[in-house]
Amino acid sequence: MLRGRTRRGRGPYVTDDDPLDAAQERRVRAVLALGGVPQADLPDGVQQVRLRLLERAASGREAPRDVSAWAAVVASNLAMDWHRAKRRQERLGERLAALRPAQSTSGEETSVLSLAVARGLDALPDAQRQVVVLRFYADLPVRSIAEQLGVPEGTVKSRLHTAVRALRARLHEDEVV
Repeated sequence: MLRGRTRRGRGPYVTDDDPLDAAQERRVRAVLALGGVPQADLPDGVQQVRLRLLERAASGREAPRDVSAWAAVVASNLAMDWHRAKRRQERLGERLAALRPAQSTSGEETSVLSLAVARGLDALPDAQRQVVVLRFYADLPVRSIAEQLGVPEGTVKSRLHTAVRALRARLHEDEVV
């Protein structure tokens, strides 16, 4: 929870120090990393979460009921933004590569489960990846995910079901399991 908050409920809240405690920061880092953000970009992601929390305080909006869950969702959204930017760069790279002669690429496959799962997560649509990371890695309950994302619980469950099926299929396809 926020330390140094001067009053509960609606209205501005003031923090004397870091708005995220150590456990919340670890959770944010984990959500970002599991969302596919590279290790080198994790500190920037954590700072973005802090900044959004401080901006929320400065605007006079009510403090999140569960700062940890709120921070995990913000981190998940940042990871999705990172992937969108990455895809834009990849598309640009593909267009530039099409202008040059094709180069052969060595496609070494690895059967390490964690790498296969990470690849599977990267292949999922943003909304599915987001709920998988929030549910299984940030350990948020379906109800909390639904509230934070502003979607019905059934939508969260449906996305989870579809994503898990796709991950299972990917792991079988890659002969990891």
